[in-house]
Amino acid sequence: MAVARGTANRTESDPRYLNFRDELHRVVVDVADLSRIDRWSRDRLRNEVQDLGRRLAPQVDRRLPASDVDRAVDEVVDEVFGLGPLEPLLADETVTEVLVNAPDQVYVERGGQLCRVNVSFTDKEHLVRVIQRIASRVGRRVDESSPMVDARLADGSRVNAVLPPLTLDSPVLSIRRFGHGFTTQDLIDLRSATPEMLQFLETAIAAKTNTLISGGTGAGKTTLLNVLSAYIPRGERLVTIEDAAELKLQQPHVVRMETRTANLEGTGSISQRDLLRNALRMRPDRIILGEVRGPEAVDMLQAMNTGHEGSLTTVHANDTRDALGRLELMIGLAGVDLAVPVLRGYIANAFDLLVHVSRLAGGHRRITRISELVGLRKGKVYRVRDIFVFEQTGVDNGHAVGEFKATGYVPQMLTHFTAAGRPLPESMFAERVMAKIEPPAERTVTEETGGEDA
Repeated sequence: MAVARGTANRTESDPRYLNFRDELHRVVVDVADLSRIDRWSRDRLRNEVQDLGRRLAPQVDRRLPASDVDRAVDEVVDEVFGLGPLEPLLADETVTEVLVNAPDQVYVERGGQLCRVNVSFTDKEHLVRVIQRIASRVGRRVDESSPMVDARLADGSRVNAVLPPLTLDSPVLSIRRFGHGFTTQDLIDLRSATPEMLQFLETAIAAKTNTLISGGTGAGKTTLLNVLSAYIPRGERLVTIEDAAELKLQQPHVVRMETRTANLEGTGSISQRDLLRNALRMRPDRIILGEVRGPEAVDMLQAMNTGHEGSLTTVHANDTRDALGRLELMIGLAGVDLAVPVLRGYIANAFDLLVHVSRLAGGHRRITRISELVGLRKGKVYRVRDIFVFEQTGVDNGHAVGEFKATGYVPQMLTHFTAAGRPLPESMFAERVMAKIEPPAERTVTEETGGEDA
């Protein structure tokens, strides 16, 4: 069985090297005691395989350089006990996404920019084996009869894979990284928000404001939810519910729950709605739903309308107003038959704060709108008032430019903040430009091992 390594190297076509690597791989598979190895650290595992490789090398080829032995050891460890060619990419903290379109077509995202990297799998079967290894580690199944899987790695990274016949050319794999815990200062340094915006959000979360975060795929909803959760007082009991666990809360009193797909017999699935209903019996101070995407919207609104203040969730939407329409659609799909004014009143009573994040030109993620939901106009139309906005004025050198602005609207929830002992001055909301965003210095994003611009 051939073992593929990601980076191009002169030894890649060297038959002596390939012969040794394949023989080392075979021996490791034959002698490995998986019951013990699963408890070993990666450093110890590598040392054991390295010792084996050095003993084996003279038997296979006495002329093999020590550097080739070390490289073969790395590749065998990655292949047998890791994710093969993807391991070097996942070890790189600057990589935020890995996208595999075909065995020889791999892209990564760094700094919001996609670039192709010189990484490859041996063939389609090799890629399928890596996908199946990921799925099996979290109790998921992926094969021809169940060709899609949504799972996570041990570090919390989100994995999605699709196999033929749903994909026409090759198995497809995407990995979204969540290894880096962002902080308020990170968002400021990255120009994703201004200090005033984050001070307002900190106060709103601490004062138990029900918050809905909206945005497109990859816009940074989960990252922002993680940051905002740090503002929750440490004495509260939190219950999190997710399809694939991505949240990394820092509070000491957290109950984490994750949905479960059906087993081989098609039974045993547990949905977000099932978990949410059960969470209401667990005495939560706040419920954090990773993403509302279906019938669970009904139960989430019920929780927010029956005393579970300060709850947070995310939703896919184009802007804050579209997010409310998406909630209406989800409730309708759940089979709840309510008159539109009643339904909208239910939503307006549940949420106080709407936050929208966007992925703009150049790959920059920014909080583009913070709005207050203050009820309904004439009992029919949502009254959404923008507090802070990012107005994009154009694209310069491939990067979005614009201004963070305070609209001049003084939110009604300031009264609630004061009652909670967290007052904010009205002058903070005076109409003004808070910060201008200019394009960064021009640069070319390439992969060190021979990538090319996307």
